[in-house]
Amino acid sequence: MKKKFLILPVLTVSIFAFVACSTLQLDTDDVKVIDKPKTEDKIEQNQGSGTGQNKDDDKQKSDLNEKGEVLQKDTEEYIKSIIDDRATEVLTALKDYDLKKLSQYIHPDKGVRFSPYGYVDVKENLVFTAEEIESMDESKVYMWGYYDGSGEPIELTFPDYHKRFIYDEDFINADEVGYNKVLGHGNSLNNSFEVYKNSIIVEYHFPGIDPQYEGMDWRSLRLVFEKKSDQWYIVGIIHDQWTI
Repeated sequence: MKKKFLILPVLTVSIFAFVACSTLQLDTDDVKVIDKPKTEDKIEQNQGSGTGQNKDDDKQKSDLNEKGEVLQKDTEEYIKSIIDDRATEVLTALKDYDLKKLSQYIHPDKGVRFSPYGYVDVKENLVFTAEEIESMDESKVYMWGYYDGSGEPIELTFPDYHKRFIYDEDFINADEVGYNKVLGHGNSLNNSFEVYKNSIIVEYHFPGIDPQYEGMDWRSLRLVFEKKSDQWYIVGIIHDQWTI
């Protein structure tokens, strides 16, 4: 009888021990260990990723620049195909001082504005109709604007203005020609594209005349065309040069 009572407590203790061990084993299995990357590895990964991204960005920028240059070139070529012959005819008329021929290209409604410098002054710069150009009074003195630097009024006859502020260089043989592209850059504001919206501006440019001036004696002549009834007419003749 005593042996039965002894066996019972031992059996009870064994059962509790078995249950406890099982519980501990389950808890251990549920624990997940996550290894953190070493700091150096993480830095290397970030640096590697950053370098790759920078390379991608640089390539993308390079591609965009190339596309932009191609687009600009294509645009210029397209504009040139539209206006080059017309502009050459106008420039030839200016070179030859053929006012009758020039009048044929002047806009029938707007006339043509003459600007002695790159800034187009819509209040001071003179505008002539085709009829006025064809029958120009070459002895009459006009006030065309103001000289750069001195601020004195530009008071010249049309022939004198032509020699000083239109064809003062052989623009028919210009070193560079731009189509809606500004070539000459000086201190004066170039507002031609603001004044002449929806226009084509052809610029004949000499980057320098005398080497001793290192480009400060550059010259440009810009011919501004606007379209009417499927024809391009000249509405502006802009002379530009280095200004103070």
